[in-house]
Amino acid sequence: MVAFSQYLPHVLHSGKGVFGRFSVLFTVSIVWLYAYILTISGAYKNVKLKTQAHCRVDRSGLIGGAPWISVPYPFQWGAPTFDAGECFAMMMTSFIAIVESTGAFIAASRYASATMIPPSIVSRGIGWQGIGILLDSFFGTANGTSVAVENVGLLAVTHVGSRRVVQISAGFMIFFAVLGKFGALFASIPLPIFAGMYCVFFAYVGACGLSFLQFCNLNSFRTKFILGFSFFIGISVPQYFNEYASVSGHGPVHTGARWFNDMINVPFSNKPFVAGLVAYFLDNTMHLHQSAVRKDRGYHWWDKFRSFKKDARSEEFYSLPFNLNKFFPSV
Repeated sequence: MVAFSQYLPHVLHSGKGVFGRFSVLFTVSIVWLYAYILTISGAYKNVKLKTQAHCRVDRSGLIGGAPWISVPYPFQWGAPTFDAGECFAMMMTSFIAIVESTGAFIAASRYASATMIPPSIVSRGIGWQGIGILLDSFFGTANGTSVAVENVGLLAVTHVGSRRVVQISAGFMIFFAVLGKFGALFASIPLPIFAGMYCVFFAYVGACGLSFLQFCNLNSFRTKFILGFSFFIGISVPQYFNEYASVSGHGPVHTGARWFNDMINVPFSNKPFVAGLVAYFLDNTMHLHQSAVRKDRGYHWWDKFRSFKKDARSEEFYSLPFNLNKFFPSV
């Protein structure tokens, strides 16, 4: 994918846009075909079962066991149950998803060459994400809805930021969810292919976050301390929580209330959450009485985007289709 997206468009004089926009499809097709050839030729017969499960294209009988047509419907796994303690744990998990989704929203706007997202637009996106989680619970998906951060990297690779592409992709996802054989076919793609692509996608996402530091004063010792300390703590604390859980079978917080354990162990096992929390605390408590601190923080660059109506381009970038702005106005 690196060759298709970064090198070939600059080497070849024709078809530059094709290689960039379809680099993911080319990569998946080539490596998937290679894995298929290895599978039918018997290259995986004498290897470990874990390797076979990851690399074979016929693993787990996905295609054979999938139905031709399967229409999901609400409460197909039984009536919903309610547990107050588990609700608190899920609220904390949803809060972590909100933090990551907000970062993905900002990164997507950056790679789509849009203006900075107004807070009301972020709130609108989080609200629709909440509705998605509610629908997930009705259909028993066993997981909530969150922004797929890797899709931001896909946006950066393809340079395609059209809403129409997202709408068509959603249609394909519905199609593959109903026609089980087709969905199972794509589920048979070996996992190392996704792992390799994520190396590129998440690199773009991380680089986008670092690019926002250009608006801070990186010559300030205050800024350097906040950056360095939050990065280090954001890596160290989750590593401690994860290693503790892998050795002991439970997190460092281990009381009789499992929901309380999850409320503490889950967020502090998440690197972006811990790093963001530490950076937010330090940035809002250190030397705020000094007049130069506001410019060091870079906040003055975003003042004109605090309101939806302050920038004329907000309508172009963030208005809803089908004239839905009348029902969901932005401020």
